[in-house]
Amino acid sequence: MKIAFKTTLVLLFACACGHLAAENISENDTLRQLTEKEIIYGLPDGILNKVPLLMGWSGNGNILFLSKNGKEGINKSYNIKNGKWTDEPSHAGAVPGNGSTEDSLTVVLENRLGRERLGECRNIAYSPDRSKAAYTLDNDLYIYDFSAGEEKRLTYKENANILNGYASWVYYEEILGRSSRYKAFWWSPSGDMIAYYSFDESGVGIFPIYDSEGQYGSLAKTRYPKAGCENPHVKINVVDLESGRTIEAPFDSEADQYFGIPFWSDDSRRFMVPWMNRDQDSLILYALDIERSAGTMTREPVYSERQDTWIDWIADMHFTENGFYMVRDFDLWEQIYYQSFDGKIFEKITDGKNWGVQIIKVDEKGGYIYFSARREISTRNDFYKVSLKNGRITRLSQGEFDYGRIFLSEDNRYFAAVRSNILTPPQTVWGTTKGNGELTVVTDMKGERFDDYALALPRMLYMELDGYRLPAYMILPVDLDTAKKYPVIVSIYGGPNAGTVMDSWMGLGERTQWWANAGVIQLSIDHRGSGHCGKEGLNFMHRNLLTIELDDYRAWMKYLFEKYDFIDRDKVGITGFSYGGSMTALAVTEGNDCFKYGIAGGGVYDYALYDTHYAERYMDTPQSNPEGYAHTRLMERISNYKGDSTNFLRITHGTADDNVHMQNTMQYINTLQNAGMQFELMLYPGEYHGYRGPKAVHSKLSDYIFWYRYLLGTTPPAVLLERR
Repeated sequence: MKIAFKTTLVLLFACACGHLAAENISENDTLRQLTEKEIIYGLPDGILNKVPLLMGWSGNGNILFLSKNGKEGINKSYNIKNGKWTDEPSHAGAVPGNGSTEDSLTVVLENRLGRERLGECRNIAYSPDRSKAAYTLDNDLYIYDFSAGEEKRLTYKENANILNGYASWVYYEEILGRSSRYKAFWWSPSGDMIAYYSFDESGVGIFPIYDSEGQYGSLAKTRYPKAGCENPHVKINVVDLESGRTIEAPFDSEADQYFGIPFWSDDSRRFMVPWMNRDQDSLILYALDIERSAGTMTREPVYSERQDTWIDWIADMHFTENGFYMVRDFDLWEQIYYQSFDGKIFEKITDGKNWGVQIIKVDEKGGYIYFSARREISTRNDFYKVSLKNGRITRLSQGEFDYGRIFLSEDNRYFAAVRSNILTPPQTVWGTTKGNGELTVVTDMKGERFDDYALALPRMLYMELDGYRLPAYMILPVDLDTAKKYPVIVSIYGGPNAGTVMDSWMGLGERTQWWANAGVIQLSIDHRGSGHCGKEGLNFMHRNLLTIELDDYRAWMKYLFEKYDFIDRDKVGITGFSYGGSMTALAVTEGNDCFKYGIAGGGVYDYALYDTHYAERYMDTPQSNPEGYAHTRLMERISNYKGDSTNFLRITHGTADDNVHMQNTMQYINTLQNAGMQFELMLYPGEYHGYRGPKAVHSKLSDYIFWYRYLLGTTPPAVLLERR
């Protein structure tokens, strides 16, 4: 592959033509360095200020904040007219968990059902008017009517393989999302209907997960559809609570298909359901029209889309009286579109190279949509408005900052946001939506002593590769001497549209400061499929996972080796978890010309062992893409690996991982053992996809021991290891 490099660097130093002088160029000689204990246990006062959390607007002139006073939350407001702060205790009830309406209802529900039964309820959700509660019990759907004082069972599963209103695992993990907590039912805005998905897992393969606790141990059996295997069958039902009827949507539940996150229309007349085929290259949004008097439901396609690679679900829809706005990427960049309910009007609202688009607010009356996007540059979010009359886009944010937590005032005249960049701690700012005038800083995390310390601040790097501009960040040792050689730790993830590099504040904790004070360079690099190059960049990964990622990572390292003599190319480590675990194992074996050591956690080492929805979205099925799946069997790509002091891999996995099964690690290390290759293995009993509590501490300290041994040739200082 012919590679053309062109980079822009913003570093602690600047030298002609981008080259570094050989002398010590540190600017930190006169600044105080942080001590080891300060890095671990807390920064000295004055470096960073404690700032309240931006929460929104109260009226049109007061910005609401949440301050923490111990465990209590205190609301404050800032008046943009006079600049005065005011405590607002009357808003305390709006803070979740602090006397809110739902907390009070849960107390009532506990009194009615009893603590034991309430503890068995899953995903308690209150109707919009708070008159009822819905929940699942033993995979059936129930409601509790507060005024009638009675519980009513809405569904009766036919057998243990039926889940009503409670998601099958693959829907929880890949479609509804972990935040759903398996919830698969939705109240209508009118509060007199409830829709739910019913899952039949009868044909889904069972995967056993062993628990070593007790004299004999035990097996947890999970319905988990592996790539190319049968998925759960899904029915969509709506319960009319007034008539007691259950109305089934007109879909063939035996078809090989997926249903996405549904939405109710504001008038409760339509239930909007996204549909996809098994190949995930065709999407149809159906409007289900409910005829309550007849007890029937009809379906009508409102929007359809097809792509040659894969399609992502419609993540968010903003409804209006006659249609809705949504974000789609079928023209290789993300744009906002309008679709009428009758299917007759489809309009493109934005243009340009947008990514990560989020609609903040639709103001049809005022003629604007307010949205955020990575548009100026792929590593920062900015805030914009687009005219619904002429499509003109106006940037409302200012400066080279990443903008988040954006809130509009009720009259849409003002906005407030939190901004930062990789060198600048977060600030809360406000401004007008006219697109003129300076932004006013309300809070600033940067303390008065920030500039008195030798702080390790990341710097952005950019590389041109095959016409794509790829970002990275580098954290250099605080006392960098370019005449010396320094080891490197590269942190990656690597999954599709899941970059790790953003020009936003990373904090001043142990993660950013420890290694910079220990003489180790930290680096994070992204590839063309990480989300910086639009859908065009992502499409390189179609039917071809674990290929272009390593190519681009190696290109990054070869560029850096050539550019910076102070990098010790024989002491480069790499680490990642989940997809990053897969990439780490691949980098240390097949890519060991650049990556010598690695810590791979919770990795997929053969995509035939992962779930249908994720694996097939990018790879299609193993039956239709056998060569592509064979390329993901990383145990067949280890021939370059040495397994000695010059090239060594550490592997970790949780034994109870129900997402990426420990089966992956077992098959991978079996191949390493049969090949006579040495490695380090750490299993965490009872841990899932990520380690918690004492196991998390153990994992962190073990990682330190590994890096000190292989990159620095010593042991960690006692202050690190004393945390047990």
